[in-house]
Amino acid sequence: MGKSVKKSRLDNFLNFVEIAGNKLPHPVAMFFGFFVITIIFSFILSKMGVSVSYSEISKSTGQVVQKTTTVQNLLTNEGIRGIFTSAVKNFTGHAALGSIVVAMLGVGLADGTGLLSTLIKKLVLSTPRGLVSAIVVFAGVMSNIASDAGYVVLIPLGAVIFLSFGRHPLAGIAAAFAGVSGGFSANLLIGTTDPLLGGISTSAAQIVLPGYSVDATANYFFMFVSTFLITIVGAWLTDKVIEPRLKEYKGPKLEIDEKTELTKEEKKGIRMALISIIIFIILILLMILPENAIFKLTPKEVEAFVAANHRQPGTMELLKPFFGQSIVFVLMLAFFIPGLAYGITAGTVKSHKDVIKALIKAMSSCGQVFVIIFISAQFVYVFTKSNIGIVIAVKLANILKSMGITGIAAAVGLIFLTAFVNLFIGGASSKWLMLSPVFIPMFVELGLSPEYTQLAYRIGDSTTNIISPLMSYFPIIVGFAAKYSEREEDMGMGTIIAMMLPYSMAFLISWTGLFIIWTLLGLPIGPGVSMFI
Repeated sequence: MGKSVKKSRLDNFLNFVEIAGNKLPHPVAMFFGFFVITIIFSFILSKMGVSVSYSEISKSTGQVVQKTTTVQNLLTNEGIRGIFTSAVKNFTGHAALGSIVVAMLGVGLADGTGLLSTLIKKLVLSTPRGLVSAIVVFAGVMSNIASDAGYVVLIPLGAVIFLSFGRHPLAGIAAAFAGVSGGFSANLLIGTTDPLLGGISTSAAQIVLPGYSVDATANYFFMFVSTFLITIVGAWLTDKVIEPRLKEYKGPKLEIDEKTELTKEEKKGIRMALISIIIFIILILLMILPENAIFKLTPKEVEAFVAANHRQPGTMELLKPFFGQSIVFVLMLAFFIPGLAYGITAGTVKSHKDVIKALIKAMSSCGQVFVIIFISAQFVYVFTKSNIGIVIAVKLANILKSMGITGIAAAVGLIFLTAFVNLFIGGASSKWLMLSPVFIPMFVELGLSPEYTQLAYRIGDSTTNIISPLMSYFPIIVGFAAKYSEREEDMGMGTIIAMMLPYSMAFLISWTGLFIIWTLLGLPIGPGVSMFI
């Protein structure tokens, strides 16, 4: 009886969030409203003289500098001119725009030729139904190694996979989004975020510990285990909480009969697609592995890195031209090449016109996404330009510091502070540049290592990504989800937040619980890395 009451209360709360959220205007209108409200508050708060002083690590020098930031009035001549002159740049420079356009060209061809549907049929025929959620969440977590690729490829693919199993496509989007964004810091491999945050932590640690260095592997043991935690919690929530409360899906069905076998043409196409992707992978490895590989930093770039960071670059840093700048295009080719090979072999591509039709169809499906990106980009610009997010973050950090808490309680406090600040300031590195000079010296005084402080920050930074409208890809998820709504115009932010809130809260609680247990057991959080100084 107790379990049903709890479920009912949770369901009622989520229904309230969804209904209240969806009574708000369309996401495009909402972001425009946020845009206007931010400008008004920038005027009010600047007239009140609201400002904060804090230490920050300079991106250019890596040194700690003292800064004073005031709320900027955007209703000045300069502010208004900036809104007009940057509008196009805000749109074209949006983190999601280029990734979506480029990646969707490859995915669109793979879909248009029938490769994706055949692969999904193969997946359905060979995968136990009960493991689908876990596979999608796990794939989402692991996709972080490829920068933002998971957002533009795996999340819409999650919907198609669930649909193929006769399940609700929105649950597939939720599971993939939870893994990609909610489990952002977890992984079985060292990703691009690890050396980036390690470099910032090194600069902050050297304020009180001259010569101290935080390696890219500083949190590896903990994040390795966290991958399985996020997968298990995310899959359970998808099956037991998220999907059961979704309304019946009445759109086109893709359920595949488990007795259906692949046709002779499909088998030949899959074989050729496999051969083409193996050749492609070999070529990419030849551009990565040799000493003077195309995708590695040049000797001059290595010298510049050493001069700026006072250390040799790690493996992920050496491959920054690949993981940081080329990965989306490589991913596009990883879909485009086997998609083309499949189409030619299976007979679904008879001329170059079939390829062009598939590419145009892929782009035409992104119309609503582009509109949302344009409006949300303008909102993010004014919010960032106003400095309101920085003021909120610094004032909350000062409150936590003044509370005088120690030990695990201080670390847990940092987790929850970061989770809250993450709702206002996106980007793992931008927040850490500001928070690390405050908390790493503070935690060192408490006997806690810089690596341990960084770990607490990373947990908080990941868990609320999926409910923050300021997260670059959040409005894009609304656009993806609208495709599976009875009417696209009815899909609101309330539905997405109600879907993702259980993941956010469960990840925050369970991940913090693992953090506390790990601390109490005194386990190393990375190779040769202790939690204590």
